[in-house]
Amino acid sequence: MKCVLRWCVVLLMAASSLAQTAPAKKKTTTKAAAGTVSAADVQALKDALASQQQQIRELKTEMQRRDAALQQAQQQMQDAQAAAASAQAKADQAAQQAGQQQQAVADLKTDVSDMKQNATNAALSLQETQKNIQSSLESPVALHYKGINITPVGFLAAETVWRSHATGGDINTQFNAIPFNGAAQSHMSEFFGSGRQSRIGFLAEGALSNFTMRGYVEADFLSAGVTSNNNQSNSYTLRQRQAWGQAALNSGWTFTGGQMWSLVTETRKGMDNRSEALPMTIDPNYNVGFSWARQYGFRVTKKLTDKLWVGGSIEDAQIILGGHGASNNFLIGQQGAGGGLYNGTTNYSYNASPDFIGKIVFEPGFGHYEVFGVISDFRDRIYPGATLAKPSVVGAFNNNAVGGGAGANARWTIAKKYDVGLHFMGGSGTGRYGTSQLADVVANPAGLLTPITNYQALGTLEYHEKKLDVYLNYGAEYEDRVMYLNSAGKPVGYGSTLFNNSGCDSETVPAGTSTTVSTPPTTPGGNPGTSSIPTPGSLGTPLTGGYNPGGLKNCNGDTRVIMEGTIGFWYRFYKGPKGTLQWGPQYSYIDRNIWAGTGGNPNATENMIMTSFRYYLP
Repeated sequence: MKCVLRWCVVLLMAASSLAQTAPAKKKTTTKAAAGTVSAADVQALKDALASQQQQIRELKTEMQRRDAALQQAQQQMQDAQAAAASAQAKADQAAQQAGQQQQAVADLKTDVSDMKQNATNAALSLQETQKNIQSSLESPVALHYKGINITPVGFLAAETVWRSHATGGDINTQFNAIPFNGAAQSHMSEFFGSGRQSRIGFLAEGALSNFTMRGYVEADFLSAGVTSNNNQSNSYTLRQRQAWGQAALNSGWTFTGGQMWSLVTETRKGMDNRSEALPMTIDPNYNVGFSWARQYGFRVTKKLTDKLWVGGSIEDAQIILGGHGASNNFLIGQQGAGGGLYNGTTNYSYNASPDFIGKIVFEPGFGHYEVFGVISDFRDRIYPGATLAKPSVVGAFNNNAVGGGAGANARWTIAKKYDVGLHFMGGSGTGRYGTSQLADVVANPAGLLTPITNYQALGTLEYHEKKLDVYLNYGAEYEDRVMYLNSAGKPVGYGSTLFNNSGCDSETVPAGTSTTVSTPPTTPGGNPGTSSIPTPGSLGTPLTGGYNPGGLKNCNGDTRVIMEGTIGFWYRFYKGPKGTLQWGPQYSYIDRNIWAGTGGNPNATENMIMTSFRYYLP
């Protein structure tokens, strides 16, 4: 820049000199030529030259000033650039420090937030712990005693039943004893109020490293002692429902022994005890078509996977003898011996072996499915000479008849509110496992036992809400015919077409007062050493007038099929840590249809209305 300015000045001065000197030379030449040069011209030239020199000096001065200003500007620019660079560096450093500070602040905020959350959680946990401790002190879920947990179970019940035809029973219905039209009871309804289904019990559990021990006891008051009555104190006896011990191994094996629900009974989860899928009825005899028993058993089960279980059990056996016309030429058992702690008015069979039951349970993800089988050994002792003019025990022998059956259960939960269940069991000699307690066997004229074909089926539909459960059940139990003729040409067996049923619809007058009896009522094959059949009444207790309905004549009706439809609901007023308070009504219709014989095919029907008010222990 300086060089350019200098050259510009030089060129300007040169141009100025040429412009001023050229005319002067001409004038001088002219004047010289003319011979005269004035002093004024010389002075003007000097003045012009001095002026130009002054201008040159001023230009130089201006150039110097500008050079100095330019240098100063350059220096300022360099200083500014250096300051800007320094400022940028400081800004970058400040930004970096600010970022670090912001991250530190963010980390600090996060730490503070975490500390606040932890403090809140700790406070909530402390409150919950205090609440749980207080709750466990005030209302513990289980009682802790020497390393085991004891959980009370049960409920207190206030229940009523109204039947259109009297049966003389409490709230538990004897389905195979619904009276025919000829019975005086069928012309009178009955109402009973009862608290006897109230249930008490406890579950004890002790956990070890590789298995858990459990014990369970459950009882109610639905039994009849010799002093039980409802005249004043209503002091009914305590009844054992369940009493068993269990070892549940972590490997999936479970061993259970004692009185429990039969393995025939459907469960809701695997083969777990206490998960039985019972009908939701008020009636403690549940519903016709439901297969079950509560009896001694020793059960072994194995959980193979989360979806598959297998198991087997040996269970207490018993024979229910049915039919009519059999001779007293065979023996099954006897009435219980009081000294042997059996009921003295009930028949007990001399069982050859326990019943054998096996089951498989499958839960693929939708639904619960079961298949099972039962094997029973029926035995009696036969006396071929018992019917001779002079009875003899010569040739007596024992005879066995094998019976059994199979069944299946299925249950589905739909839309989380509906439970649909189907049950079926069929076989020979399986009547005892049905709710109606139909016969297992009959005896032919020679005294040989014949298992009776039996079928049981039940369908259930349940609807569940938070406070409401609604249930519908329909079930049926069928018993096949078994017919024989004895040597006199008279019918023998179960449901024979030759049995006389003409008196089933003919009412009879009340029976007279009976005398005290010393021998319990019997059926052929059930009372060794005697064949006496006393008049109706309680063992050893005389009846008085007005309490002895007349017995039907010519009514040998054997049940062909019993059907029951039930509808009801349960409404829960409260369900929580303090227990459950609920109420429910139920209506049932029962139709007992018998095998036709001579004189017709009469039926017996029953309408029942039940109510229940219960408080369940928490």
